[in-house]
Amino acid sequence: MEKAIVIGATGGTGAAITEELVKRGIHTIAFGRSRQKLEQIAGKLGNPKHLKLAVGNAMRPDDIVAEAGDADVLFHCANVPYHEMVNNLIPLGESVMEAAERLAIKVVAIDGIYPYGRRQMDLVTEEHPKQPHTIKGKVRLDYERMLFSKRWTKAEVMIVRLPDYYGPTANEASYLGSTLEAIAAGKMAFFVGNMHVPREFVYLPDAASMVAELAGKSFAYGQNWNIPGAGLISGREIVRIAQKAIGQAKPVIPMRKFGLSLIGMRVPVMKEVVEMLYLTEDPLTLSGEKYKRFIGPITATPFQEGITATVLALQESKASLALK
Repeated sequence: MEKAIVIGATGGTGAAITEELVKRGIHTIAFGRSRQKLEQIAGKLGNPKHLKLAVGNAMRPDDIVAEAGDADVLFHCANVPYHEMVNNLIPLGESVMEAAERLAIKVVAIDGIYPYGRRQMDLVTEEHPKQPHTIKGKVRLDYERMLFSKRWTKAEVMIVRLPDYYGPTANEASYLGSTLEAIAAGKMAFFVGNMHVPREFVYLPDAASMVAELAGKSFAYGQNWNIPGAGLISGREIVRIAQKAIGQAKPVIPMRKFGLSLIGMRVPVMKEVVEMLYLTEDPLTLSGEKYKRFIGPITATPFQEGITATVLALQESKASLALK
């Protein structure tokens, strides 16, 4: 991999992958809709010469083709809001794949665990049955089928599956992102789901490192790859670590079905989270055996270190913006 384009570079996973690629010295095109957000990412990275900013709409294949140039890997990190998933996820994916087909490029698509449905293994391997019982899980399974469709004859695709994630680049698109942002800001926060049940979370810089390793392996394409986190942790422990790091302890309110439904009357995305709450009561834990067997050791920053680094980075970022 010598040159890459990151579609959705201003999102949580896209920003982390962009940072990892730049750190590795790979010529990187950061593609997104907002020049302001792209410039913020470039500024955080020190405006490296091998980073190019590209403003465009991922729903328009021509925009992607025009900016990709001679990139040999496309990272598809663009996503849609929860309440737009049914109508817009697959059209977005088809747009990106149409561009990839025209470019004859390798594609690394970042996705989650929804297609697996309810847990049927203690550690979920890539062979876990895909039997989604939720609307969003079924849409995500159709999305996988589209990505691996035989209609794409020139683009090679892999899907990398992440559990819930956190990190300095995570935002409201992740369950934990908005919680840590509020804690870092010294505000009252909400936590989606049961705060007592330990769950898996992956630190985004760790995930980005492992995704970059996979992207450089030709044999990895045409397959699913699970990226595990550093183990299991409860919401209560996450909050304890985050609050200790900033020296404040404002209330953190767990949001379960009733609360999310109420908020959903004003914030549509929250109402859409309700059907996925099963993952907070009986969580899936991803197996990393396939990655370890074919790629190498799992990169796993301890939660104490990762959560502390995240809230401190969020504080610093907010302070920097306030000075501008």
